[in-house]
Amino acid sequence: MELLSFTVKNFRSITNAYKIPFKDISILIGRNNEGKSNMLKALNISMSILDHHAKKVTRYGSSIYRNNDNNYHWERDFPISLQEGKDTDSIFRLEFKLNEAELNEFKSAIKSNLNGNLPIEIKIGKDNRIPTIKVVKKGKDSKPLNEKSKEIADFIGKRIKFTYIPAIRTDKESLSVVNQMLQEKLAIIEDDPKYTAALKAISELQQPIIEEVSKTIKQVLSDFLPNIKDVFIELQEERRRFGIRQQYDISIDDGSKTSLEYKGDGVKSLAAIGLLKDISKSGSAFSLIAIEEPESHLHPGAIHRLKDTIYDLSKDNQVIISTHNPLFVNRINIKNNIIIDRGQARPAKDISELRELIGVKASDNLMNANFVLVVEGEEDAIALKSLLPHFSPKIAKALKSNIMVIDKLGGASNLSYKLSLLSHSLCSFHVLLDNDDAGITAYEKAEKDSYLKSKELTLVNCRGMRQSEFEDWLNKEIYEKEILDQFRVDINVGDFRNNSKWSDRMKNVFQNQGKRWNDNIEAEVKGVVAQTVGKDPSVALNGHKASPFMAMIATIENSLDSIK
Repeated sequence: MELLSFTVKNFRSITNAYKIPFKDISILIGRNNEGKSNMLKALNISMSILDHHAKKVTRYGSSIYRNNDNNYHWERDFPISLQEGKDTDSIFRLEFKLNEAELNEFKSAIKSNLNGNLPIEIKIGKDNRIPTIKVVKKGKDSKPLNEKSKEIADFIGKRIKFTYIPAIRTDKESLSVVNQMLQEKLAIIEDDPKYTAALKAISELQQPIIEEVSKTIKQVLSDFLPNIKDVFIELQEERRRFGIRQQYDISIDDGSKTSLEYKGDGVKSLAAIGLLKDISKSGSAFSLIAIEEPESHLHPGAIHRLKDTIYDLSKDNQVIISTHNPLFVNRINIKNNIIIDRGQARPAKDISELRELIGVKASDNLMNANFVLVVEGEEDAIALKSLLPHFSPKIAKALKSNIMVIDKLGGASNLSYKLSLLSHSLCSFHVLLDNDDAGITAYEKAEKDSYLKSKELTLVNCRGMRQSEFEDWLNKEIYEKEILDQFRVDINVGDFRNNSKWSDRMKNVFQNQGKRWNDNIEAEVKGVVAQTVGKDPSVALNGHKASPFMAMIATIENSLDSIK
C-alpha cells in the first residue's frame, strides 16, 4: 500500500491543495512561509487521526496525545483569514493505492470490493473535536463502508508505518510528576526475586537487538562523521521500572564518549534519518516517511551524503520531504517536485521554474538545461559538439533544444567547484576527463568531496596507454594536413608513433623539427584539431581506441531517457 495523492483544504497557510500526487520520492519546494512545512504537518495530523480512530479513541485531542503537533487545534490550524466565514472545516483527503494482494485482503476483512484505490476523507472543524472520517466512494456501497471506518483505519495502519521528522528536532520530554510517584511505589518490588529474574530474562532477550541497533547507528553515522569510533546503547537499571523500551542511553564515541542527547542537532538528525534506512525491514508494513528540512543543522559536506541516504530510502519506502536546498531537488523526474505557492500546490513543470522559485541564478547556457556534459577544455567541447550529434540523434536533439549542454572546466583542477555549482543549479551531469595525472587527481578530490560518483565519470582510456587525453581518441589522418599547413610540422613520423599521451608526442615532434612549444602553442594546435573534427565527424574517431567514447554515449542517452 502507498499514498497515491493528498488533498488539503483550509489548513494554516494552505487554502486548497487538490489531489497532490506523491511518488516514491516527492520534494516540496516553495518560498518561506508558503506552506511546505504545513503540508507535512497536515499529513502528520491526518495519519495520527487515522491511527487513533483505529484504536477507537473517542475524544480527539485528549491527553493520550503526547506530541502537540499531532493534534489539530482549530484556532491555530484553520486559516485565520477564513475563521469568520461559513466554511469552518479543515479537510484532508488521502488516496491510497492497494496492490492485488491487499485488495483481496480488504475484501476478506471489510467485506467490500475496491477498484484499486482507497480514498479517505477526514473533516474536522471548530465545534467538532471528533473528526468525521469516511470513504469517498460513489454508489450504494459507500454507507456500509463508512460504518466500518474504524476497521478500515486499522487496515491502513497495519500496512503503512508512518514516520514524521520535523525540522525542529527536540529532545524527549522529561518525566512527569506521575512518573516520579510511580518510581517510589515500584521501588518496593525491586528486591523481589521474581522481579529480578524477570528483568534478567528481559535483558537477555533485548541484548541481541540492542547490539544490532548499535551496529546500525555506527554504520550510519560513519558515513557522515569519519571520526566515529563506536556507538553504545547502555542499560539503565535504575529506570527499568518505567517501561522496558525506555531504559537506554545512546552514546557516541567520536574521540570523546558523549550521550547522543548532548550531541549537536546535526548528529541527532543524522542518527534519526539514517536509522530509517532499515525501517521497512522491521515488519511487513510499507513505510511512509515525511521529513521536514532534512538539511537543518547540517554542515554542507554532510548534506550531499544525506541526500544519497534519503534517495536510497525511496527505493524501499515512500519519502516526502520539504526543503530550501537545491541539492535535494529531483532533477531527473521533474514532476516529483511539488511547488507550494500562494496557498496551493502542484507538480513542477520544468527545471527553470524550480530555479526561479529557489532563487538559483544559472548562467545563460544552463538556464533551461537539465543535463550537462562537463569536459576539461574549450577544444574538447568544440570537437564533441560535432561528434556527439553525429553518433547519437537523441543527443543531437537534446543539444539543439538546450536540454543538454557541454560545459568546459578550464582545467581539471576546477572540477569540484564546477560540480558544486551544477548541483546548486539543479543540473544532472556526466564528466569526461583525460586519463592523466591531473584528471585522476581531480576525480579523486571530487569523489572525496561527494560531488562525483564513478557512474558519472568517463575517463579517456586508450588500450596500451598508461596516460591518454581526448585527442588520443581521434584519427590523426583528419588533422595531419592542417598541422603541416599551419605549423609546418609533419606528424607522420616515428616520434608520433608511441604510447605516450597525445600532447607529449606532439611536443616531441614540434621540438625535434625545430619548433617552439608552450601552453599557448599547445592550445592553438588543439584548437586546429578540434575544428577539423567538424569537417567530417564520421571518420574523426580512431576506431581502435574510442570504445569508451561509445560507452559514454550510451550512458548519456540513458540519462536523457530518465529526464521527464
